[in-house]
Amino acid sequence: MPEAEDVRRISLSLPDTTEKIAWSMPTFRVAGKMFATLPENETSIAVRCPKEERDELVLAEPEKFWIADHEAGFAWVRVRLAALEDDGELRDILADSWRQAAPPRLLDAHPELGAPGTG
Repeated sequence: MPEAEDVRRISLSLPDTTEKIAWSMPTFRVAGKMFATLPENETSIAVRCPKEERDELVLAEPEKFWIADHEAGFAWVRVRLAALEDDGELRDILADSWRQAAPPRLLDAHPELGAPGTG
C-alpha cells in the first residue's frame, strides 16, 4: 500500500516538480502549476482528472476514488492511498495528473511520459 512518502518520492521524480505547502498541506507543482495535494492527514491524494473521466472513476471504483464537496466544480478527484494496489498504480495516477498540468515544452521534452489520458 503506497503511503505519503511514496507520493512525495514519485511526484518529485517527475520533471520540473516542486513541493510547496499550501492550505496547510503538501502540494506538488510542475512549472508552478499544481497537479497533486496530500490532504486528509496524508491518507489520500487529490489529483487533476477531467470531469467526465472523474465521474466514471468514482462510479466504477467508489472505494478508491471520490469527489470532495469543495472540488465538485473542478477537474480534480481524490484517491485513497490504502485502496491502491502498488506504487506502479500510484505512479500512473500521478504521472497522468502531471501531464495535465505540465506545459507543452515539458511534454515535448519527456515523450516517455506520454500524452494526457494515456497513462
